Amino acid sequence: MTGFLDSPSRVAEPFWEAVTGWSLSARRAGGAFATLVPVEGDACLRVQVVGDGPARAHLDLHVDDIAEAAGWVTGLGADAVADLGDVLVFRSPAGIVFCLVSWQGERVRPVGGASVVDQLCLDVPAGVYEREVGFWSAVTGWPVGLSDLPEFSFLVRPAGMGIRLLLQRTGGVRAGVHVDFACVDVDAEVARHVGLGARVVRRVAGDWTTLRDPVGREYCVTGRLPGSA
Repeated sequence: MTGFLDSPSRVAEPFWEAVTGWSLSARRAGGAFATLVPVEGDACLRVQVVGDGPARAHLDLHVDDIAEAAGWVTGLGADAVADLGDVLVFRSPAGIVFCLVSWQGERVRPVGGASVVDQLCLDVPAGVYEREVGFWSAVTGWPVGLSDLPEFSFLVRPAGMGIRLLLQRTGGVRAGVHVDFACVDVDAEVARHVGLGARVVRRVAGDWTTLRDPVGREYCVTGRLPGSA
């Protein structure tokens, strides 16, 4: 599984290089795509220039057989959006965009120091939340774990998987995706991000802080420790 940062321009890419400590690869597809490459482990976060706003995020599922996986996810309730040849685009029952791409053998989780990109949080309206949790558990084959907070569930990721999936029940009407960092000290990590150009949106004492990157995309710094299951 890979997280994708979709942006109308490259403006925020130096910020994401700095906060992750990962380097940007050579660009692909005419300059639209690049990968944030960790010092150790396999990549799990990429950037894409989409040409329109707002800045947002989506996820890619890396599979052995794209056609077979397409039949699987549509059978579970996904809607096909686009066939880009080597990439198939879908929407989940709640409207979350995701892609099916070929797996290239990634199996080593990036090594985190004081912080690391740790999970993708799927923000799901309350009315479709239970169905969405079931959908993603069925698609991935990962069991559902219950959080200490009733508005959250997570999927138990296999060993070596760089990104965990967290699902949040929201009061909104549209579903979305955002990136979460794990870190050893939330306050220090937030201060570091702000120093690099982020803006604080809200703080939840002891748990997480929501920020915006330089193009306005929300993400969180959480109290989960790097390397947590």
